[in-house]
Amino acid sequence: MSERIEDYGLIGNMISAALVSREGSIDWLCMPRFDSPAVFASLLGTDENGFWKISPKGKTSKITRRYVPDTAVLETRFETATGCATVTDFMPLSDDPEKVDLVRMVEGVSGEVDMTMELALRFGYGESVPWVHHRDFGLHAVAGPDTVELHTTLPLEGRNMRTYGHFKVKKGESVPMTLSYHRTYQKPQFVPDRHECMLQTVNFWKNWVKRGHFDPIPEAWRDAVIRSMITLKLCTFTPTGGLVAAPTTSLPETLGGARNWDYRFCWLRDSSLTLYALLNGGYREEAEAWRTWLMRAVAGDPSQLQIMYGIAGERSLPEYELDWLSGYEKSAPVRVGNAAAKQTQLDVFGELLDMLHAARCAELQTEAEAWEVETVLLEHLEKNWQSLGRGIWEVRGDPHAFTHSRMMCWAAFDRAIESAERFNLKGPIDRWRKVRDKIHAEICEKGFDKELNSFVQYYGGKTLDAALLLMPQLGFLPPDDPRVIGTIEAIEKTLLKDGFLLRYSTDHVDDGVGGREGAFLACSYWLADAYTLAGRRKDAEAMFERLLGIRNELGLLAEEYDTVAKRLVGNFPQAFSHLGLINSAYNLCERGGPAQQRAGKDGPPKDGRE
Repeated sequence: MSERIEDYGLIGNMISAALVSREGSIDWLCMPRFDSPAVFASLLGTDENGFWKISPKGKTSKITRRYVPDTAVLETRFETATGCATVTDFMPLSDDPEKVDLVRMVEGVSGEVDMTMELALRFGYGESVPWVHHRDFGLHAVAGPDTVELHTTLPLEGRNMRTYGHFKVKKGESVPMTLSYHRTYQKPQFVPDRHECMLQTVNFWKNWVKRGHFDPIPEAWRDAVIRSMITLKLCTFTPTGGLVAAPTTSLPETLGGARNWDYRFCWLRDSSLTLYALLNGGYREEAEAWRTWLMRAVAGDPSQLQIMYGIAGERSLPEYELDWLSGYEKSAPVRVGNAAAKQTQLDVFGELLDMLHAARCAELQTEAEAWEVETVLLEHLEKNWQSLGRGIWEVRGDPHAFTHSRMMCWAAFDRAIESAERFNLKGPIDRWRKVRDKIHAEICEKGFDKELNSFVQYYGGKTLDAALLLMPQLGFLPPDDPRVIGTIEAIEKTLLKDGFLLRYSTDHVDDGVGGREGAFLACSYWLADAYTLAGRRKDAEAMFERLLGIRNELGLLAEEYDTVAKRLVGNFPQAFSHLGLINSAYNLCERGGPAQQRAGKDGPPKDGRE
């Protein structure tokens, strides 16, 4: 497997996704869904845990990669002493979430290149070796309920529980291969012509990008924004509209450490930022699908509201460890599921109601029960907003009265009042207003430290939190308020490391996990947004450009950045990081961007063109 996370590219079909290394190896692939057990898991272990590699047999003098412009079709170009060949990887769109294809096409560019193919299928996150049969179309592999077929004309040889192929490709020649998944109890699907399939896939992505509204973005940043928007689309589970935080699990926040989590789920706290990104980008259909997913997921008793759900709205996300996987660069344990789903985190109430207010302002398709759901949620929050929780960062230590969580409770009531007054909706507005004002006063009294001249992470504490940068964006206080200015300055002094922002100091906070982590990239974008709102445009642009500089050669970002090792860390690619890039880019446009829209409580534009 490749040594660095940034060595990977992402392909997908909005049902599943795969990571492809610079050397032409697919080291991570879950089938048939994002959250299914992986059939290739060498990313988190060794070659024995499954991979699929296509590369030149001999020495490669140069490797270059790119996406076909405005698509999710990945090209890897191998140059050797005898010629040049490309491997094109993509996943065709599928109407059936239980039938997934992955296509790899080898094409000769010049001369002649001696190529090898090596396939090691391992079901169940790299644990189970399937029963493999050779067929006239290639091979057929079965392990319990799962079946994978390799469709190829190559002569294949089986050795040591792996499949090998050897071939030569000359200029103008093409060798296609398709890995096709279906449930064992279902009939295998027809494998269409690969060249026609690639043309359809390329056309889909190009037409999808054309739907977007990228004109306000400066030309120098436009490709980065488009690539980030495509990445968000790739992280969307089309059948439900849910957006996974990342298509991977357990890529470490610190190399060799234990801060390894499963991110193949949908977080409520991403809801507002997702909606603003999609609507400012002109993707109304995707925004409506996301909102619909949220309404389905949160339906039920408000006391049981979770911070995250599965891609179809599943509530049960039990966390366990895969002890047969050694972890990415020996970063164990490898975890599946996420126990944080059962934490008390009151900030999600504010995120949800903020998103629903924004959706109402943008005139997204309404659901009759949406307002009823909101009023029931507020009835519960009115009784429980003073409860302790574990905050936006899901600490596994002691619960606290986190300042950001209290602020989001304030936002929940504030947005409900705004919606009721603006859209003539019925509710106990006077009572809500009293609660809102009480929360505001309490935060200003207990969440602000006069000695530090800054708001602090939790009441009675002395530590800072990058999430406090969202105060002016939420409209809690204006950006020129001295307390906001002081908080920005204190965060710069305390959490800014080598030009990037930590979310909090793990040296001074017992978060119940231990160990250090990299700079959390979404927080650096929040700092850029805070600079923009405060009129520090040069600082905002400098931060934005710095963040653009750490993307990999394909334009992808992980969750965090290790400023010492100078490399990306954490799950990859990370939707939260790409949301930050998109929203910060629109914030830096001449017109008011998502931060200004959110602070003004007017919501995002209806079609991205206002």
